[in-house]
Amino acid sequence: MALKIGQKSPDFTLPSTSGEKFTLSIHAAGKPCVIYFYPKDFTKVCTAEACDFRDQFSAFRDLDVPVVGISRDTITTHLKFKKENNLPFELLSDGTGNVCKLYDALIPLVKMPKRVTYFLDSNHVIRGAYSDMFESKKHVDEMIKLLKK
Repeated sequence: MALKIGQKSPDFTLPSTSGEKFTLSIHAAGKPCVIYFYPKDFTKVCTAEACDFRDQFSAFRDLDVPVVGISRDTITTHLKFKKENNLPFELLSDGTGNVCKLYDALIPLVKMPKRVTYFLDSNHVIRGAYSDMFESKKHVDEMIKLLKK
């Protein structure tokens, strides 16, 4: 279950593939934002999802909507994943799983991130959420629908 539509998104700070820490309230201040949580780099569905965001990235970039992917993988692994798949957006490392938990994106027993995507408005209120562990393309499609509204 994702966080509720209309709820203010929790602020967070995580290490980023940019080499700096990413803080939602600073790095996406005053901008809508897409945050997607995913289980693991280099797995089939996670790679497909990242590549779908890459292939549709111009729709987000043209409207100045940052996209960030979050998993529990290390920055070292994220950097390899980002390079191998030519990803134009940042990946964030939530090694402790605390941010995943804040966003109700953590499977309790196995402590693995769920596949859930959030669309935040410019005040970082959740305006859309999509959750499906086994379908990747629909995450991107749902966010693009929200962009067009």
